[in-house]
Amino acid sequence: MMTCNTREGMDSEYDRKSELIAFDDSKAGVKGLVDAGVAKIPRMFIHPQHNLREKSVSTNAQLRIPIIDLEGVNSDAILRAKIIDKVRNACEIWGIFQIVNHGILKSVLEEMIKGIRRFNEQDTEVKKEFYTRDSSKKVKFVSNFDLFQAPAATWKDSFSCIINPNPPDPTDMPAVCRDIIMEYSKQVKMLANTLFELVAEALGLNSNHLKDMECAEGLFLVSHYYPACPEPELTMGTKTHTDPTFLTVLLQDQVGGLQVLHEKQWVNVNPVPGALVINTGDLLQAMNPILGPLCIANVVITLFISSFLEYTSGHTMFQILSAKHRVLANHKGPRVSVASFFSPSSLPPSKLYGPIKELLSEENPPKYKETTARDYGTYHRAERLGGTSALQHFKL
Repeated sequence: MMTCNTREGMDSEYDRKSELIAFDDSKAGVKGLVDAGVAKIPRMFIHPQHNLREKSVSTNAQLRIPIIDLEGVNSDAILRAKIIDKVRNACEIWGIFQIVNHGILKSVLEEMIKGIRRFNEQDTEVKKEFYTRDSSKKVKFVSNFDLFQAPAATWKDSFSCIINPNPPDPTDMPAVCRDIIMEYSKQVKMLANTLFELVAEALGLNSNHLKDMECAEGLFLVSHYYPACPEPELTMGTKTHTDPTFLTVLLQDQVGGLQVLHEKQWVNVNPVPGALVINTGDLLQAMNPILGPLCIANVVITLFISSFLEYTSGHTMFQILSAKHRVLANHKGPRVSVASFFSPSSLPPSKLYGPIKELLSEENPPKYKETTARDYGTYHRAERLGGTSALQHFKL
């Protein structure tokens, strides 16, 4: 008897590899299955029972994702100080928050969502031209980046584009969303500069410190299209994970489904019209050596970045949390989201990250070995498949 999933009567001679290859060769993605009228999801999408049992959501009405109003952040010193306090608290307690009055027009946000929908809902033959698993491609459409490595596929299709460094030729981007991607990317980069200023000031650093370290220079834009799912109880939209980034800015439509793990409970990140979701990534958490009980939702990250912080008595040390999050599959759809990942992709690939030298002593020796961002990313992708932290590999 099979116990790995919840659908009874599975064929014992099931050929998973052939199913994966056929799905990938179609280049039509999950939307292609929905367009074909599937009433039951293919077996390759069914997740293990123990993962599905963890879908319960907190019923505590008091648990709500912080919403921070950025109005006046660059014009009123008193308001800016209050906003910095709110950012500090959100990073420490949640690792995720929403922002409003962030400077990006609602019309731009709405057009960005529409642009991604246009791409995914255009003629399949046109869309197929962008379908690839070639990691060297700057612009690509694919369903499940880890299709052939993951134990179960997720119910979504993805379109991605490297924005910085070395952006693609605009003519290589899909005509149906080219202009809005370029405009939205320009504005989200400006917003990221403000966010990194706020985090730097929350840490007691000069406002330009993180920007000078090029935290906002590497930008990878990934959009997800989650079609309506006929059996959402058997699969996931996105598996549980943390982001191997400094900061992620997420635009989502009003369908819902994003959740964050907080105090061992899954909490809905309910869509707010005109808002953007901000979550702190692994590398941003690694910048701060304060460790405490707030790490219960994650493996404690102490892979400190050398040269990132010069520790002085003027610094405000607090725990930055890289929160675990996921997206549920849904009867409703499609759901559209656009994630802007700010990571060290612009830095030299050989640059080493390690413990902050000024914080080391006999009582506080290094706990992790030095590594490059490339190696960290490689292990993160591998460990993500099992839902564990890549940091375990770098323990001394």
